[in-house]
Amino acid sequence: MSHVVTIEEPQAKPQMSQTRCGGRSGPWGKVSANRTYDFLYDPLFIMSSEKDHNQANIQATLIRSKLRRVPRYRTMFSSLFHYPRYSVYWSKADPVPSFISRDWKGHEERHKETLRKLAVTDTSFQMPKEVYEDPDVTGKNRYKYFERPFLPFYQQMPFNVVFASTRAEPYTFPPPSTKYLPIPSMYTVGTQTDYRDAEVQTDPYSPEYIVCQDSIPELLTLATLTWGRGLPAGQAEVEMIERAREKRAWEATLPALSDTSQFEKRRRMMNAMERKEWAFREQEIEKLQEIRLEVLKELLKKRDENQNEVNMACLNAQWSKLQEVKEAKLAQIQRTHVSAIRKLLGKGKNIEGKLERRNIIKDYSDYASQVYGPLSRLGRFTDNNSEDFVVKNHYLNTYEGLVELESCLPDFVTQPRIRPPKPKVTTTKDGFLKRAARMDHELAEVHKALLEKKNKGLEAKKPMRFLQRKPIPQPQLPTPTLEMNSNEEEDIEMAVIYLQKLLRGRVVQNMMFEGKEKRLELIQELRTSHALQEEDRLVKKAEKQVTLALQRQRNLHEHKVSLVENHLAGLEGWVLADMFDFLSKELVRLQEERRVHALAMLAERQRRMREAEESGQRQVEERRLQEEDQIFKEVIKVHQSTVTSYLEDIILNTEENTAEEQARAEIEKMAEEINDIAYEMESRRTQLQSEEIAAELVYSFLIPELQKGFVKEKVRNAQQKHILAAHQVIHRYTEDMLQKHCVEQQQASDTELLEGETENEQNS
Repeated sequence: MSHVVTIEEPQAKPQMSQTRCGGRSGPWGKVSANRTYDFLYDPLFIMSSEKDHNQANIQATLIRSKLRRVPRYRTMFSSLFHYPRYSVYWSKADPVPSFISRDWKGHEERHKETLRKLAVTDTSFQMPKEVYEDPDVTGKNRYKYFERPFLPFYQQMPFNVVFASTRAEPYTFPPPSTKYLPIPSMYTVGTQTDYRDAEVQTDPYSPEYIVCQDSIPELLTLATLTWGRGLPAGQAEVEMIERAREKRAWEATLPALSDTSQFEKRRRMMNAMERKEWAFREQEIEKLQEIRLEVLKELLKKRDENQNEVNMACLNAQWSKLQEVKEAKLAQIQRTHVSAIRKLLGKGKNIEGKLERRNIIKDYSDYASQVYGPLSRLGRFTDNNSEDFVVKNHYLNTYEGLVELESCLPDFVTQPRIRPPKPKVTTTKDGFLKRAARMDHELAEVHKALLEKKNKGLEAKKPMRFLQRKPIPQPQLPTPTLEMNSNEEEDIEMAVIYLQKLLRGRVVQNMMFEGKEKRLELIQELRTSHALQEEDRLVKKAEKQVTLALQRQRNLHEHKVSLVENHLAGLEGWVLADMFDFLSKELVRLQEERRVHALAMLAERQRRMREAEESGQRQVEERRLQEEDQIFKEVIKVHQSTVTSYLEDIILNTEENTAEEQARAEIEKMAEEINDIAYEMESRRTQLQSEEIAAELVYSFLIPELQKGFVKEKVRNAQQKHILAAHQVIHRYTEDMLQKHCVEQQQASDTELLEGETENEQNS
């Protein structure tokens, strides 16, 4: 089941439609780089490795979007975000059919390449016949026959291959009369194909061929050369082909292996050929070394040129930097000169040096003054880079841009959410008012009182125009007093009052002590710097003198200690210098000794390496000789086994043919004897014997069939009773259950009808 996801879209965004065409389009089409599944469908699409094939497969899977839009018909034309116009679901459909293979095609090419190399090295191996899918020249393969390969030389050689016979064409009817030309019903204006036509990705087409049984064409020795790997052939390939021809001619002149008298001559010829091959290999190595030297010279020359270019670039950069500094200094000197001239002109206008106030009315009445047109040398640039502040944007100048910009914005921009401010917490966890809150409240009250006092001002006394009645203040209530009934109560009250005074005094004393402890350092600092009483001043002065005396004593002691340390350091330095001199000389001697020892070790190691290389070469030569001997033995063994198997096959085929001919002759002889006996019996047989033979045949054929029919009918009748009993038992219970089910359905439908009627009555 697909998963449905709802996506809200307030406005539809304009989408750019992209059209993908095939590899080669018509006269009016466009050519694209590639399509998503070209690596699966296109037979001319070549991937370099299996890793690239897997990467292309992953990229195609990621590019293809599996999200599908399903419109909602009720809100299809809605632009509200809570009523979306469509839903999105995840599609599980695969665009690639199941019969299309997703494997890499390079494995087959590698297998074919391996078979070609094996066919070249092993002449006994038969290359499997390659069956082409559609080798016709006409049709879709016609473009393969329009390009001829470039050959560096052309040589007339007889062909050693026999091409396949052409297929029989179907019968074609004779053409109609050309008296009246046919009028075509349609014309082909252009052709558009779904496949590529790039020559860089295709190999030249080669038709299939059939090799004769008793011939090995020379052309098949070049089967390892493919397009891009030796083809089209150059000078190196031509030289290789000529060497191969010479080697084949030399192999043809070698004495046969079966001739033991020519074995020494064969070995001398093989040694000479081996020396010749080694000489050719040395020439190739020398050529490669010369080529590498030329390449190295070119690289060194290029490096020198690059280094010269870098040096010239650095010099040019330095020269340009100095020129810029020079121009900046000249500009600064010129600006200073202009400023000095301007100052002199200003002083010349006001020689007496009187100060003049600014006339604002004159400045604003004169439109040529600094108010309306300030000078740039005074640091005022009114229209400097004003065009940078002009906003030119597609999203702000057009309605479509505004709609698209609004659709890109998140919801909280177009639908702001107002969050109520959190009340400021002014109390602690225990419910007490914080000190900062209390201070803010007191400051607010003081500020409010100051504002009231400032706004109130002094009220002037108004003269009395009429007599006014002075209100008589109400008498204050009498102060309550506590009547003491006895002296004991009065003593208790006084004791309580005294205790309250003691507690309050202790509280004040503790507060003062805490303040003193908190500011003890400040008090000490004030006491040390500001002594108010005379005695304290004398004490401070005496402490100062004692401190100065201690400082002088300490300085003298430090001076003496420094002198002693300097003398000791000099002695130590002299001793250490002698010791370091001796150690450095010993170190140099040891280093020289080790260097000489290392050189001796390197010389010994080089000598051993050369001995090892020479011994390795000797071992390689001995091993190569043993391998050649073993190869010679194996070749002789193979030839002997081949001759043996060939003789065995001839003997077995001869035995089989002889046995088959003898068996056929004996069978024919027995058949003739049996036919003679049968013909003789038929000639002697009477009519009664013929009827008896016919009756026996009929009896042996009809009676068993009748018995089989009677037995089958008897078994069928016996089984019919049991089947009827089983049917009765099964159908009896099923009919009862069907009746019960029908009754229950009828009751359920009746209850639903009653409930519907009651609901309708209640609604009415």
